[in-house]
Amino acid sequence: MSDDDFLVVNQITKRFPMRGGRETHALRGVSFRQRRGATLGVVGESGCGKTTLGRIILQLLQATSGEVYLDNVPLGTLPAAELRRKRRNMQMIFQDPHASLDPRMRVGTLLEEPLRIHQVGSIKERAMRVRELLDLVGLPSEAVRRFPHEFSGGQRQRIAIARAIALSPALIVADEPVSSLDVSIQAQILNLLIELRHRMHLTYVFISHDLAVVRHMSDTVAVMYFGEIVEYASVDDLFESPAHPYTNMLLLAIPDLGRTARVEDEPSRGEMPSPDAPPAGCVFHPRCPAVQERCRTLTPPESDIGTKGRPHLVRCWLHA
Repeated sequence: MSDDDFLVVNQITKRFPMRGGRETHALRGVSFRQRRGATLGVVGESGCGKTTLGRIILQLLQATSGEVYLDNVPLGTLPAAELRRKRRNMQMIFQDPHASLDPRMRVGTLLEEPLRIHQVGSIKERAMRVRELLDLVGLPSEAVRRFPHEFSGGQRQRIAIARAIALSPALIVADEPVSSLDVSIQAQILNLLIELRHRMHLTYVFISHDLAVVRHMSDTVAVMYFGEIVEYASVDDLFESPAHPYTNMLLLAIPDLGRTARVEDEPSRGEMPSPDAPPAGCVFHPRCPAVQERCRTLTPPESDIGTKGRPHLVRCWLHA
């Protein structure tokens, strides 16, 4: 494991039990490495496993197999007390701030809570930290006396961001943090996250279904389909030279990217298969416009087609 690998996800599999003794696979051997201070965008359709991956990274869910390393520490094997202490270093921004903020608490109490739980500072120091957090996210200090319902959706997300950075974490998993906001407000929140990343040297795992947002935020991108990462590359390589037919499908859904569509870029067919009935071979083959006969029976290996020393990983027989 390299010293540059701040976050390492190694062969994570997650299965959920179903009735009748069956199991459904949410994640299938997901692996990636991320350097400190970078942003990884995780993109894919609903149901592809993005949120499950984010929760496993933070140990809110336990993986069926595989391991997550944060700063060379295997999180899955930590005793409960040590994991609790480690949580100061990793936080989450949820999709819906209205649901993630306790409506019975004033904003000041909401922001002080993580500091109090982890016994950070005196009462006076915590009060000063709360006002500092409000200033960092662009809210007035008098917001401490108000309840979440008294704010707009964008302001509530600013409060949620302030709570996520309260303990000065190194890693933040942002799960669709702007999808419930108006487009103009989305831009403000995204720019705030970028500013905080540089100011606080944060590392992000940014989960989204919107490739345009991911392009704005990310250094590298992992494209997920049916619980697998089917393509992983720098943001420039992914948008300039997409290799997987599923990535092409997602890009074609974004208007005006200035790309010239190729023959294999025609829209895919159908919908994602049921997670309890995975297809044989390549998981994307039932929808793929470039399907070959071997795709129906053989699982494609991961190939590195990168140049200039940058990895560009893809699971597709077109590049094997």
